[in-house]
Amino acid sequence: MAKLQVTELDFDDIKDNLKVFLKAQTKFKDYDFEGSGMSVLLDTLAYNTHYLAFNANMAANEMFLDSAALRSSVVSHAKMLGYEVTSSRSPTASVNVFATTNNDTLTMPAGTKFTAVVGSESYSFVTIADITAANSGNTVSFLETPIYEGTYITSTYTVDTSSQDQRFILSDARSDINTLTVQVQNSASDTKTESFTKATDITQLTDNSPVYFCQEVEAGKFEIYFGDGIVSKALVDGNIVTLKYVVTNKTAANGVSSFTSPSSIGGATAISVQTVSRAVGGAEPESINSIKLKAPLDYASQGRAVTIEDYKVFVKRLFPNTQAVSVWGGEDGSFDSSLGVVSTPDYGKVFISIKSTTGENLTSVQKSNLVTALAPFKVASITPVIVDAETTNIILSVTAQYNKNATTSTPTELQTKILTTLTNYNNNTLQTFNEPFRHSVVTSLIDSTDTSILNSTATVAISKFFTPELSTESSYGINYGNKIYHPHGGHNRNAGGVVSSSGFYLTANTNYTESDLVSREYFLDDDGDGNIRLYYLSELTRIYNAVFAGSIDYHTGIISLFPMNFLSVSNVNGVSSTKVLVTAIPDSYDIVPVRNQILELDLVNTRITASVDAITSTGLGYTVTNTTSGATTTVSTSSSSASVTSSASASASGSGSSSSSSSSSSSSSSSSGY
Repeated sequence: MAKLQVTELDFDDIKDNLKVFLKAQTKFKDYDFEGSGMSVLLDTLAYNTHYLAFNANMAANEMFLDSAALRSSVVSHAKMLGYEVTSSRSPTASVNVFATTNNDTLTMPAGTKFTAVVGSESYSFVTIADITAANSGNTVSFLETPIYEGTYITSTYTVDTSSQDQRFILSDARSDINTLTVQVQNSASDTKTESFTKATDITQLTDNSPVYFCQEVEAGKFEIYFGDGIVSKALVDGNIVTLKYVVTNKTAANGVSSFTSPSSIGGATAISVQTVSRAVGGAEPESINSIKLKAPLDYASQGRAVTIEDYKVFVKRLFPNTQAVSVWGGEDGSFDSSLGVVSTPDYGKVFISIKSTTGENLTSVQKSNLVTALAPFKVASITPVIVDAETTNIILSVTAQYNKNATTSTPTELQTKILTTLTNYNNNTLQTFNEPFRHSVVTSLIDSTDTSILNSTATVAISKFFTPELSTESSYGINYGNKIYHPHGGHNRNAGGVVSSSGFYLTANTNYTESDLVSREYFLDDDGDGNIRLYYLSELTRIYNAVFAGSIDYHTGIISLFPMNFLSVSNVNGVSSTKVLVTAIPDSYDIVPVRNQILELDLVNTRITASVDAITSTGLGYTVTNTTSGATTTVSTSSSSASVTSSASASASGSGSSSSSSSSSSSSSSSSGY
């Protein structure tokens, strides 16, 4: 008797196995298994088996964090590892609020609403706690008040322990659990209220600890639950639970910096608002991929920040707007206020650099809050320091040669395709920490852009911005983190060295300006001997200042500018700017970011040229003209406008009459031997 094969799961294979099995049965020897009736029955059996196998496979996948596809399954597995999924986050701003009143004190209650406008949309910003301030000169000042974008929600529940279905669930999946406050009133007749805080370390809890626990449940909402009287304080019948939180529009109001004051605060109606810091931090709920990545790492950290990877995990958890993070110990480098991050050791510190999803550096408030949030997890003797990420721009000059017979694209179209290739490389590979620029990889990608491209070259320059403090004499540092090209002393001195800059203006009557008080646009270059020179242009001639403007260490890639008094900054790339752009030629075309550096292609200043390869387009790559006196051979290529010309004497044959022939090569000519 034939055995039924059960290893195949595809519909067709299942059906074939059923046919083989039934044909081997004596009762079905004379049946036509291809007939309509039997075929329908076999289809039904095969479909049923296929569905069951598929469902079993999907159910098995949901049993493991790595293979789970449903968010509810991923969240559940993360919970088993002690990982708390991040909710939506509200954009947060800081404002100073001034109210004119005769009252000695004034209280701004939780839920006080400010408004802001983005385009045609209006957004509400609210306070999440009562704030009381004293009167000074008929003005009550609420300084550096945090306000959160969204709607302030209050939900109240009466505890009924006999109900198995009672749950304390936040009403909206857009709720920001960071804004949540939980209060428990004894009963309707006893108004004594106790505040509960979120549990963070179960080992520190007693049977009477007033804490709550939080977890994501169905539809992306969050549920609040309490202890059982052993792990932490339990609720009893009649308790009244009040949940207050903000439901946010997430990223929509990021960047808002202008706010309208509420109509009144505690009876005071003369109110003004001053923005301290614009709204930042709005974020989407944590993605499935992020949960899968972070949950095991969080479990491995065991609730303490010791290693570099531990700090990366906690930074991403505590600052959800983290797109990328770089962490290094003080033994590997430190932060210098003038030069930025340098290789000088600074023991006892851990340095953290964050690239946010908004593309902006963290505000001073965000940095301070993050350091505070890290405090419970760090080793006591280690001090976290948050430093800004620095971007080093890479400027390319690309030349690609192509076979015009292998494409219908014009040079402009090929240049656009190459630009798209570079843009994809920039977006997918660069723009994050610890990702080097590999010259050979880029030229290979360019060659692969179109089948007609035969070869490509790309020269590399690097640039960085610095922001001068206007009308104040200050020194500045630019750290490229890579060696600068310097083959010998005095290299390229007469042509400006290997450093250049955008323009700027200096305050009159300083060390670097002429005594005639004429306003001039100045620039920087180097002399090839480690000195930064200051010059202005006079009919395209560089007029150098007698005093050097700074120094350059070609080995470390650090430019140090001596104290200067900047008056204003010229446009950069045709756009108004507050920054000066300084460009240098690197020693290697492979650029490696270190510590807080991020590499990014400067696609505005990158130049792309696509030109026809002469040899493939003409077949021979040269033309020959014969005369009675000799032959002239001209060789030309698309990569150079130069030509090589050679003449050779030849004796005329025949009757002395002159004859000439022109070998005009075409696309079908053979190029063999050249």
